[in-house]
Amino acid sequence: MNNQYYLYIMTNKYNTVLYTGVTNNLQRRVYEHKSKLVEGFTKRYNVIKLVYYEIFDDSYTAISREKQIKAGSRQKKIDLVNSLNQEWKDLYDDL
Repeated sequence: MNNQYYLYIMTNKYNTVLYTGVTNNLQRRVYEHKSKLVEGFTKRYNVIKLVYYEIFDDSYTAISREKQIKAGSRQKKIDLVNSLNQEWKDLYDDL
């Protein structure tokens, strides 16, 4: 199998909320968040912008990375996004 897994960070219009997740289909999952098809945190806090992602070859590594990022501080997440996307532009259209 040549599956890819993605760790991703999304935010709202004002970059005040951060959401970290894992998926095996980044384009579909971000679409679900943007379209508010997913009940819960992202719908409640209007999380609509993909600002960071990493690609992995196996789900175990992607989930481990997600846990590592979620355990970190908000500032560490901000620094991570800034390291690759200083403008915090929505990366969805580049997928």
